[in-house]
Amino acid sequence: MAAKNVVLNAKLVNVIKTTTASTQKVLGREFCFTNARQFSLTRSNNIELPTRRAKLVNSYYHGTSPFPLSDLTLGKALQQTVEKYPDRECLVFCEDNQRLTFSEFMIEVDKLAAGLLKLGLKRGDRIGIWGPSTRDWVVTQFATGRIGLILVNVNPAYQTSEMEYALRKVGCKAIISDVTYKTQNYYDMIRETSPEIDFCKEGQLRSHRLPDLTTVIMMGEKHFPGTYRFSDVINAGGPKEIAQVHNCQSSLQMDDPINIQFTSGTTGHPKGATLTHHNIINNALLIGQRIGFDDDHDRVLCQVPLYHCFGMVAGTLCMAVHGQTMVFAVAGYDPAASVRTLIAENCTTIFGTPTMYIDVCSHAESINAKFTRLTKGVMAGSPCPIEVIHRVDRVLGTKVQVAYGSTETSPVTCFMFRNDPDEKRTTTVGKAIANTENRIVDVDGKIVPVNTAGEVQSRGYCVMVGYWNDKEKTAEAIDDQGWYHTGDIGEMDEEGYVKVIGRIKDMIIRGGENVYPTEVEDFLHTHPKIDDVQVIGLPDKRLGEEVAAWIRVKEGEKLTENEIKDYCKGKISHFKIPKYIKFVTDFPITVTRKVQKFKMREEHSKELGL
Repeated sequence: MAAKNVVLNAKLVNVIKTTTASTQKVLGREFCFTNARQFSLTRSNNIELPTRRAKLVNSYYHGTSPFPLSDLTLGKALQQTVEKYPDRECLVFCEDNQRLTFSEFMIEVDKLAAGLLKLGLKRGDRIGIWGPSTRDWVVTQFATGRIGLILVNVNPAYQTSEMEYALRKVGCKAIISDVTYKTQNYYDMIRETSPEIDFCKEGQLRSHRLPDLTTVIMMGEKHFPGTYRFSDVINAGGPKEIAQVHNCQSSLQMDDPINIQFTSGTTGHPKGATLTHHNIINNALLIGQRIGFDDDHDRVLCQVPLYHCFGMVAGTLCMAVHGQTMVFAVAGYDPAASVRTLIAENCTTIFGTPTMYIDVCSHAESINAKFTRLTKGVMAGSPCPIEVIHRVDRVLGTKVQVAYGSTETSPVTCFMFRNDPDEKRTTTVGKAIANTENRIVDVDGKIVPVNTAGEVQSRGYCVMVGYWNDKEKTAEAIDDQGWYHTGDIGEMDEEGYVKVIGRIKDMIIRGGENVYPTEVEDFLHTHPKIDDVQVIGLPDKRLGEEVAAWIRVKEGEKLTENEIKDYCKGKISHFKIPKYIKFVTDFPITVTRKVQKFKMREEHSKELGL
C-alpha cells in the first residue's frame, strides 16, 4: 500500500480508538419498492419516500426510490427538455447581456456539433475546454455530448505546465479555449507548449510536447495563427453534418465516457476522473428532484464555475434535464454582481460554496439588500459551518440545503431534503441520494455502529469509471466491491443522516487527542465579530501538532488573540483552543472558492520557523 494511505489509515485508527457508540435493536426491515415506472423528466414531489425504515444499528444506508435509473444520454435528455419548453429562457449571462431560450440553445449546440464533425473529430476523441463560465462553454458542453466526444474540463486557473500535463495525460486531440481571463493569456500558454502553432494550418498542429493535439479553437472574434475561431466552427457544418448529429443519438450508449474532470491534486499530480452519461445525467435528475426543480420553474444563480462538477452537473445539466433557467452574474465570481443579479433577474435559487455565501451575505448586509423571490439555496464544495447556514437563511431568506460528494461520484451522494428538521439540516449533510449507498467503515473496511466515526464510502451508479489511464490510483480509490473511498471522516446516525467531521489528512492529533478542524471552526463562527475562519494543524516537537486558526474579522470590527482564546475557555476543550492565531483578509483558495489548507500550513509553518 502506498505510503500516503498508510498515513491516512494511521489517523483513521486513532479516530476509531477514541470514538464510542451506542446501538439500538433493529425493529424491522426496510420496505422494498418494485414500481418500475419509467423515470421521466416530470414532477417528482420533493418528499422522502415512506420507506418505513427501522432505526439503523450499523452505519449503512441505501437511498431508495420508486423510479428506475434513466438510460438517457446527454443529447437525448436535452432534446426532451427542448421539446417540452422550447420558448422558455434557459441561459442568462448578465455580464454580456446574452439570453437564450431552449430552442435557440439547441440550434447553437447542434451547429457546433456539426462543425466539430466537419473538422474530423469523432466519438471517443478527447477535447479540452479551457476558460471561465461563458455561453460558449455551455454550448461546447452539450455539443460534445451530442456526438460522443469526451469533454475534458481544464481548470481556468491552470498555468502552462498544469494545462500541458492535463492535455497530455488524457491525449486531447482538440482544445476549445477562451483568449484571456484575469491575468491568464490562454493563447500564449498554448503557444508556449506548442510553438509549432505559428507555422501550421488550422487543424494540422504537430506538437512535440503534445503529440495528440491537432486542433485549437479560440473563442472570440480575433484570429490567431494555427487556430480556428469558435464562430467559424459553428458555421462550418452543413445539412450533411447536422443529419449526422441527429443520427448519432441512436448509437451513443449511456455507459460511454463523456467527461473527464481533474481532481485538485494537492498531493501529486491531478487525476482525471472519468464520468459517463449514466453517471452525470442521473445525478442531475436526482439533485433536481431533491431541490424541488420538478415542482417549480426556478431561476438559479450559479456562482460556482462550470469546469467544476458542482457547476456543470448541478448547474447546467440540471437546467437541461429539469428545464430550469440558469443565470450567471459574471464569467468568474463577484459577490456584488451576485447580489445585483439575484434582485434584477428575480432568482429563486442560489448555488455556492460556503465562502461564496459568506461574501454575498456580507455585501447584502452592507447595502441592506432584500430578496423577494429567493427561497432556495444549495451549499456545497467544502464544510458548511452551522452559523454560516443560519446567517444565509436570515440574510437571503433561503432554506439552505447542504449537498455532499466528490468529483469521483458525479458529484452528489448525500443531500438534504427541504423539509428536513433544522437540527439535521444545519449539522449534517443529509441522507444518501436515491439509488446510492453510503457507509462508514473502520480502518479494516468493516462497517461501524451508528454514531461512530470512520471513513465515508459510497457506491452506486454515481461512481466514476476510474481515473483516466491510471489503474493504480483507480484501485486505491475504488475497492473490489465497488465502494469509493472518500478520505473523509464522518458519522451516520440512526436515521441515515451523515455528519462529515473532516478530511482524514486534515485531522489534528495533538498529544494523542483528536481535534477536528470543522468542529473548532463551527464554534469560532459563533463569535459575533468573526466573518470567516479556517483551522489547521501545525507541527510541534512535543505534542506532534498544535491547533492554528486563520481568522477574517467582519468589516469595521477588531479582535485580538487574547479575546479569541478567552472566548474559547470553558466552552471547548483546552486542547482544541488554537495556540496560534493569524488575522487575515483572505485565504488561499481555488477557482471554486475552496480553501487550500495545505498552502496555509506551508505558509504558517514557514513564518513560525516550524
